[in-house]
Amino acid sequence: MITGINHLTLAVRDLQRSFDFYTRVVGLQPIVKWARGAYLQAGEDWICLSLDDRTRTGPLPEYTHVALSVEAEAFSRCAGAIREQGVTIWKENRSEGDSLYFLDPDGHKLEIHAGDLASRLAELREKPYEGLEWYR
Repeated sequence: MITGINHLTLAVRDLQRSFDFYTRVVGLQPIVKWARGAYLQAGEDWICLSLDDRTRTGPLPEYTHVALSVEAEAFSRCAGAIREQGVTIWKENRSEGDSLYFLDPDGHKLEIHAGDLASRLAELREKPYEGLEWYR
C-alpha cells in the first residue's frame, strides 16, 4: 500500500544554477550535492535535482506543477523574496489560500501555497467544482 510521496526529482540543465535557485530563492535546505545532482529538503519531504542535458528549455503548456507549502504568516515575506529575484509568474491565484505561481530556471512550474488539503476541502464545500464527487 502506498504510504506517501517519497521524493520528487527535477531534471535540470545547469546544476549550480538550479541549486542556487532552490536554496537561495525558494529556501529549500541543501542536504548533499555531487557532480550530477543534489538532494534538498522541503519540510519533511525531499527533492532531487538531476543534471540532464535533455531538460526542457521552457515551461510546458499544461497545468502540471509542484506546490510547496508555506506558513500563512510567512507567505508575504516568502513571496516577496521570490518576486525580488525577477522570476517569471505563470499564473495568477484563483484558489483558496495565498499562492504564488512562478517558474524555475528550466521552466518547471512551481507554486508556494499557504493552505492544506483541509482548507481546500472546506472551500469545496462552499464553492464546489463542476461535477464534484466526494469519496470520504
